[in-house]
Amino acid sequence: MLTFEEFASFCNIIEKISSTLELAARIAEFIRKIEDDDDLYDVVLFLMGKVYPPWDERELGVGVGLIYEAIRIATGINKQKIEELVKETGDLGKACEIALENKTQLTLFQEELTIKSIRQIFDTMSSLVGEGSQKKKIRMLADLFISASPLEARYLTRLILSEMRLGVGEGIIRDAIAKAWAISVEVVERAYMITNDLGKVAVVAKNEGKEGLEKIKIELHVPVRMMLAQVAEGIEDAVREMGKVAVEWKFDGSRVQAHWDGEKLTIFSRRLENVTKALPEIVGEIKSNVKGNVILDGEVIAVKNGKPMPFQHVLRRFRRKYDVSKMVEKIPLIVYFFDVLYYNGETIDYPLYERRKILESVINESEKLKIAKQVITNNPKEIEKVYNDALKAGHEGAMLKNPNSLYIPGKRGKNWLKLKAVMETLDLIVVAGEWGEGKRSHLISSYELACIDDVTGKLQTVGKVATGFTDEDLEELTELFKPLIEYEEGKRVIFQPKYVFEVAYQEIQKSPKYESGYALRFPRFVRLRDDKDVDEADTIERVARLYESQFGKKA
Repeated sequence: MLTFEEFASFCNIIEKISSTLELAARIAEFIRKIEDDDDLYDVVLFLMGKVYPPWDERELGVGVGLIYEAIRIATGINKQKIEELVKETGDLGKACEIALENKTQLTLFQEELTIKSIRQIFDTMSSLVGEGSQKKKIRMLADLFISASPLEARYLTRLILSEMRLGVGEGIIRDAIAKAWAISVEVVERAYMITNDLGKVAVVAKNEGKEGLEKIKIELHVPVRMMLAQVAEGIEDAVREMGKVAVEWKFDGSRVQAHWDGEKLTIFSRRLENVTKALPEIVGEIKSNVKGNVILDGEVIAVKNGKPMPFQHVLRRFRRKYDVSKMVEKIPLIVYFFDVLYYNGETIDYPLYERRKILESVINESEKLKIAKQVITNNPKEIEKVYNDALKAGHEGAMLKNPNSLYIPGKRGKNWLKLKAVMETLDLIVVAGEWGEGKRSHLISSYELACIDDVTGKLQTVGKVATGFTDEDLEELTELFKPLIEYEEGKRVIFQPKYVFEVAYQEIQKSPKYESGYALRFPRFVRLRDDKDVDEADTIERVARLYESQFGKKA
């Protein structure tokens, strides 16, 4: 049985390591020695700051405020002092560690924490809902901190907030699993893209090796990483590369994956979150008009008077947990399906043109459920016409797909290209903000943004955005970010990094002001990318590449 003290001590060691190769090697050595399958599963998730796989509907429901209260009960130190520690360290986990080192409460009984006991407590906490649930969670958290050593408290806090600060992401864990059981990275990667659960992948790798991982197949109601597109260099280049091109509209909506077995329907977002309850009219349409056991890939768009509404409206529907029926009237949706991954018990390893035939055979189109129109051609003018028709209809542009391509979960490559009219934008992580002035003094009116360091996984600031917001945006974003405030410095607020903004800009400049060494000139908020995980934000490598491309410089 693995103790949480052993886990925390290991985290303390690897937190100081910046080399990704050494990180993967150390983690491989650590996980290879874990005998218990449940412990192995949990450790793999915990190292990435995850309690559950992304598609699991359970969540702890614990924010910064509850941790402050639990630490106060466990240590006798007031919230103001804890906030001061957070300001000094820039890390709530480290602040909790110091608080426990200096606690004024006398602890009469401490229970040894194990990975199993932590898991049981987390599962209990995630099941608590309704009146009194917050008080119960605070009591459970306080009991955890009372039993924890200062070092355990650091990583327990970070784990609860999904921010381990170890520089360990999916890629390093994937490599560690491959190294631990001498399996190729490609085999581990494929298993992960299908299961979206590295804990499960590690357990199968340990017990069944390469053969076990290769046997893993797509399952209904377990989301698969969606195939992604890269930006097209141009129409002529695409035709030269592919020969014939399958051309579809690129919708300004939100990606969905629908799993339907004839009785149960589950709809997942691009982030692999279960959004079925938020889309009742789409659920009804699929149940009435789709045949067979299938997994469909498509896009949900919001429409009004026949015209698409901005992407943000779809995300408002995804976030809505209560009064969904009111939002159905306010923001009506249509779904366009363009691919099928699974049909009648089998993964479809067929080329796109064959998958298209199956798609057309399983769907009866209706007013709210459509098959995306597709034209196969090698004529650039015909492709340009589809592209222009999409823009006129209010959409983003066109998708150019290789008709002979297989569906490769999670991959971004030349088989799917996106042709868009909009200027280059960046997807950046929101790490801080600032309260407004005058009539906006109750609103967070500017936001500090960061990209990801490719090597360490750490976040590096690249600028602030204060334009492009409507008053409605600011109201909504303030409510969204309030629970994520770790501490305040005057008007500045520091957030737990959880959300991504898409930001436009005039140009990128070199700047010593920000940690990345770059600054965005005249940045403008485009939209909240609620469909993207923090891990999917742009890297410093992309920022540098865009900076160089402005001047035609070579990388």
